[in-house]
Formats: sequence, C-alpha cells, structure tokens
Amino acid sequence: MHYYDGHFGGMHLIWWIIWIIFLAWIFFIPSDIPYQRHQEDSPLEILKKRFAKGEISKEEFEESKKVLQTDNESKTEKP
Repeated sequence: MHYYDGHFGGMHLIWWIIWIIFLAWIFFIPSDIPYQRHQEDSPLEILKKRFAKGEISKEEFEESKKVLQTDNESKTEKP
C-alpha cells in the first residue's frame, strides 16, 4: 500500500475496521449469554433466601410456605 497525498489504500482501511470490530466484540460481549441463562428462582426458593437472610421470621416463613404449597397443589389439580 502506498500513502500518497494523505490517502491510503481501501483494503488497509477495511482491515483496520475489521480488527476494531473484532476487538470490540471480544471486550464488549455481554456476559449473560442467552443460552446460559439460569432459571429464575421459584417463589419457595425466594422465600427460603429471605428467611436465611433474616428478612422474615420463622412464623412468617411457615405461613408463607403453607400458602405457596396450597397454591401449588391447587394449580396441579386443575386440568
């Protein structure tokens, strides 16, 4: 490639653009790849985490757990 009058060959520019796009893709790729997403926690798992963190008391945990279990049973019984 020759550099005359401040212009350089088109192929040289294209390769620079390809490298910049490639490097940007590597460094800015989202960390959460769609096929690797984890499933959201179930309501019971969220309840367990809240109890473990101390956000709710044992009585609230037991009461909410019963409600969730009865809701889950009623959903499975319906056709």
